[in-house]
Amino acid sequence: MDALSVLLQNVNLLETKYYRLNGVGNWSYSIDKKDTILFYLVLSGGFCIDVGDEVRQANAGDILMISNAAQHISYALGYNGDDAKPLEQALAADHNHVVQLNNTGDVNVCLILIECQYDKEMIRPLLSVLPTLLPELSEKSDGRFGVVDVEVKLLTLESEKERMGRTAVINHWASIMMIECLRTYVESMPEATDNWLKALKDPYLAKAIVAMHYEPNKSWTINKLAEVAGMSRSSFAQRFKDVVGMPPLTYLIDYRLRLAARYLRLQQNSISRISELVGYASDSTFSQAFKRVYGVSPKAYRQRHQKKLIA
Repeated sequence: MDALSVLLQNVNLLETKYYRLNGVGNWSYSIDKKDTILFYLVLSGGFCIDVGDEVRQANAGDILMISNAAQHISYALGYNGDDAKPLEQALAADHNHVVQLNNTGDVNVCLILIECQYDKEMIRPLLSVLPTLLPELSEKSDGRFGVVDVEVKLLTLESEKERMGRTAVINHWASIMMIECLRTYVESMPEATDNWLKALKDPYLAKAIVAMHYEPNKSWTINKLAEVAGMSRSSFAQRFKDVVGMPPLTYLIDYRLRLAARYLRLQQNSISRISELVGYASDSTFSQAFKRVYGVSPKAYRQRHQKKLIA
């Protein structure tokens, strides 16, 4: 299994919603949703999107991913977003339906907007290093249009017809597009970047990352990880810290505890079993490590999230 695959194996998009937006005349709107990943698929026409200090134009066939739902403004080509009003109220009223942007003029763009919640703990390290607006996928995306074109046609069909399983299809589409956007971003990163994701392209470090994610319960040491990577102990430890920004075992502990928190939220295993799954020799050692990071014991953490599920 490759490094990006293991990195994403416990990252789940939740509560996916989608909207069809028809832009008419001179339209504009703003969106400010926290803890949300957004995707735009341009079915026809084109529009501008303003995220922070970046303005991007997208045209028919393009797909954009906005990580961690930063506030942004979208508007018609040749217009501006100075009078943009929040779109949240219209989206809440028209979930999975058509939202008309403006009332007068000709239709100049048709968009699909996908809104996804996610497991915050599992995806936190990834989102912390991603740009707000990922490079768009399109027929110009370096030969990748074969995959994107199929997905565009599939989503277009699903958005037009009321068929059983449509929400499940949209969920899968969002997951596939997130992977496409992420690997396009990782593959295009220059070697000089200080982004820790470049470790996924490193032929040595990637092996160690795969091993830690694939078997977090194994009694890993620096020596064992260096052996997996095919490097000397000192060279591996230094290279990992330089690229990832932390020592290998610190990275492993962080992943183990985030994974443990996920298991606790899922309410599916006993605390003793979770302790085993994430590589701790005893419940007390696991509890102490967990409390240092999350401020509460595994039991209290589970109870807190159990109340949220009941509420």
